[in-house]
Formats: sequence, C-alpha cells, structure tokens
Amino acid sequence: MVYRISELASKVGLSRTALLYYEKLNLIQGQRLENGYRVYSDFDLQRIKLIQQLHQGGLTLKECQACLDDKLDGALIKSRLRQLDEEIKQKRQSRNLLAAIVGEGDETSWHQAAIKQAPDAHFDWLKTQGLDEKDALRLKWLSKNMTQHDQYMNDFMKVYEPLEYWGPGSEQDTLNALSMLPHSPTDVLEIGSGKGLATLVLAKSLAANITAIDNEQSALDSLSTLLANKGLASKVTTKCESMTALTCDKNAFDLIWSEGAAYIMGVESALTSWKNYLHDEGYLVFSDLVYTTTSPNKAAKAFWENEYPDMQTVETRRQQIVACGFDIVNDFALSRQAWNNYYLPLKARVEQLMPTMVGSKALQDIQKEIELCLNFHQEFGYQMFILKKKAK
Repeated sequence: MVYRISELASKVGLSRTALLYYEKLNLIQGQRLENGYRVYSDFDLQRIKLIQQLHQGGLTLKECQACLDDKLDGALIKSRLRQLDEEIKQKRQSRNLLAAIVGEGDETSWHQAAIKQAPDAHFDWLKTQGLDEKDALRLKWLSKNMTQHDQYMNDFMKVYEPLEYWGPGSEQDTLNALSMLPHSPTDVLEIGSGKGLATLVLAKSLAANITAIDNEQSALDSLSTLLANKGLASKVTTKCESMTALTCDKNAFDLIWSEGAAYIMGVESALTSWKNYLHDEGYLVFSDLVYTTTSPNKAAKAFWENEYPDMQTVETRRQQIVACGFDIVNDFALSRQAWNNYYLPLKARVEQLMPTMVGSKALQDIQKEIELCLNFHQEFGYQMFILKKKAK
C-alpha cells in the first residue's frame, strides 16, 4: 500500500513539512509519481513509527537514524539513560516543591532548605502568605509547616508556658558577663527578654533604665509580675514588638543585652542592625549556640543544620563579630548549670505530657533536641560574647 504525503502525515501525526525534513535526512524514501505526487510505502510508515518511539526516548533524529541504519550504540543509549534519570530527578524535585508549597507534600523539608539557602527572601515570602512577623518567625524556627503551624505552636506553648527557663541561662552567667563591662550602663535595651530571668538580674544589679522587648506578650506579662513581686517594676519598661522592627530611638542606649535570641534574625544581621541603637563605643552582650569542635558528630550536625543553619564555631563567630564593627571585650562558655536550668525541667515537662500528646510533632521535636543535647553536649554550647561598638 502506498500513501500520499498528506495521508502519511495524518497517520503518524506529523506535518507535511516534518515529513519532508525526515526525507531530507534520509529517514524515509518517498517516490515521485509521473503526475508529480510523492508517495510512501508501508515500510516508510513503520519506520516513522519506530523513529517516533526512539525520539520519545530522548534521541535526536540523527541519533534515531544511526540506531536504525547501523549497529545499536550502547554507549549512546546509556548516556541518554543517565540524562533522563537526571531530568526525572529534577522533575520530581519540582513536583515535590510545588506540592510542599500548597501543603500536599513534605513542606517541612522545603522550608528547611529555603531557610538555609535564602533566609531573608523566605521570611519575606512567609509574610506575603498572610503570616504576621511573629508567626513568620515562629514558622521559620519552629514549626516549618504552614498547614500545621497553628497546632504545632499550640502544642509548643503548652510545653513551655509553665517553665521558668525558655533557654539555657543562669543568674551567675549573667552576673559574670556584667562584671566584664568596664563601667555601669545607665540606659539598657534587652532584646528577646522572654520571661525575664536575665532582666531580673539586670534590674537588681544596675542603677539603669531598662527597656525589655519580646514579641510574646504572655512572657512579658510573666516578667511584669516577677518585677512587681520583687519591687523592681519602676526600673523596667516592657514593649511587645519584634526585634526586626524596633521602635526605639537610634543611639539611645549604652548597653544592649540579648541572651539566646540573636539567632532569630541571624547573628550578623542582628549585630549590624542593633549597633545603630548604641551610643558610640556602647556595649552589646549576647549569647549564641556554637560548635565547640570542628568535627561534630554526624547526628548532631545534621540536627543543627536543620534547626540552626547559621550555627558556627566560636572562632568563626568571633571573626563575624569583628567584621560587623565590634571589638570583643571577652567571651566565655555558659556553665553546665545554665543548661541544667533549662533542659532538666523541660525533660520532666515532656515526660509529663507524653501520655496526653501522642503524635504531637512539637513534642517529638523537643524530645529529639533534649536527647541530642544530653548525648552530645560536649560538642556544642552557648557562648556569651561581651562586645564594644567600634568608634567611628
């Protein structure tokens, strides 16, 4: 049976132009009749269908011709297989990404990757999705899941609400850092005060006006009650606002204090921003979680790469501090007591809630952190840094 070019085109789903191009490449061999029409055989039809299959497999038309006219090139086919595998992998990643964004896939992994690779852009994107700054920060550092965020935070706060310490710290460590300042400040800004255990030490130890800032009103309420009970309420003004959008006057403080909170902004971003609120040659004291070894355990490193991607060694953090415009007056590791104050009550609280919070992702994450810190505490810890703003 023979086919005119229009008939062949209809049978194989190609245009007349495409068939003429096939013929130009000698993939098919048409014959011209006396009346001028070109016709093609059943063999041409079958050859085109075979070429289409090879083409769908990723071969070019010239490679298809080589496979049909000569011995099969195994190396070429294997090369195309590797290429297809990579394309499939990329397509799967693309699909997983889109599914994660709409809550139909592994959203947590996507947020973790975005936080690590593009933290500022990711944070801005969260706010465009209807989250206020407080919840955007909480999702970034805690839930990492938009669809389950509310439940996660409800569970998280259920664990932490009754606890005295929301992070490692001790009165003695705060006093130790205070003793390293060359003179007593008169205007102090505490950023990320939490329930105010450090605030209380500052208020008792300094003859200064203290402004304590946190974005969790319940924590500030606890702080206000604590200060009132100690007769220190007049020394501290509390403000519920974000550390990323401070409303304080620039150059207004001779000391900024922040225990365990700078990581929320990123240490370098925090230091660069907060420096503007200090007097010339003012002081900044902050604590940060750091590696105490250059070769941490794989499990510990994997955990912190997800939970705190910017975690550094002490030496790297020192270099960053200097680059941000500060001189380092001193630094020291927080005591073991600071960790015990935080983790022992937290561990007891988790054990208390486990029977009633089965399946809680927040509880599971907290439990994982406790186990890691108890098993590998010698490989990381909080470092307190006492800094002086460089003179202009």
